[in-house]
Amino acid sequence: MLVLTELGSRLKEARLQKGMSLDELQTVTKIQKRYLIGIEEGNYRIMPGKFYVRAFIKQYAEAVGLNHEELLDEYKSEIPATSNEDIPEKLSRVQTSKNISPSTSKFLDLLPKVLIIVFIIGVIAVIYYFVENNVSNSDKQSNEDNNNPGAIVENNMPKDEKQNEDAAPEEEKDDAADENAEEEEKPVQELSVQESSGKNTVYELKNTDTFTLSLLAEGKSWVRVASADNETFYEETMEEGVEKELDLTDQKEVQVIIGNTTATEIKINDERLEYEVSPSEYVNQNITIRFTSLGE
Repeated sequence: MLVLTELGSRLKEARLQKGMSLDELQTVTKIQKRYLIGIEEGNYRIMPGKFYVRAFIKQYAEAVGLNHEELLDEYKSEIPATSNEDIPEKLSRVQTSKNISPSTSKFLDLLPKVLIIVFIIGVIAVIYYFVENNVSNSDKQSNEDNNNPGAIVENNMPKDEKQNEDAAPEEEKDDAADENAEEEEKPVQELSVQESSGKNTVYELKNTDTFTLSLLAEGKSWVRVASADNETFYEETMEEGVEKELDLTDQKEVQVIIGNTTATEIKINDERLEYEVSPSEYVNQNITIRFTSLGE
């Protein structure tokens, strides 16, 4: 306990030398003030989990100008060790393979050949259908021409007259084509990285009228969503399987602080946000999203 007090005292001394208050340190690190006090006093029981102890100490050390790697190494025997249950992991989507019986193995060996045969038969059936259909239509048209002399006269009309008769349908087709072109020209949402430094990344969202933020916890993770003015919209330690959706259309800039990126999925208007910085490099990351709506 004495060594942990020395660690807290060392961090506190570095903070005071920089002339930073706990409130200022909270703004810089985005760590709640009560957790910062707990680190200085060596009271790790108030932390949301053992996993966050090392992460918070690292952020504290970086903010006050200390080498976090040397600090964590020096006090590693005194800092609570994490176990498998403390470190959130992504849900495994890979099922354990089962033993395959000999009969199943033989079937799997024959399956590609069976599929090829079925494909060939399908191609032949399609060709046969079209050939028969064309022959049937030709015979039907021939019989109709024989029974309807007027159709022959129409086919023998001068081209100019036929073009005049077909002009109206062609205009209708052009109108339909124009409508389809307008639909295709609708802008596609753009979500791109503008800046990236360390654990901080700035994204830009444009070509859309909406800004919906969806969070999915695939493990335990602390998350905070706030405005550029530090107004908190959501702050919670999300348990595995918890989902949260926020409508932020009226915000121009939003800050998202993720305590565990390995267990947190983010979607913007149903488009998955790819972390610019690998979660293996920075487990906790600060993400800023700047929103520019259409027409601005």
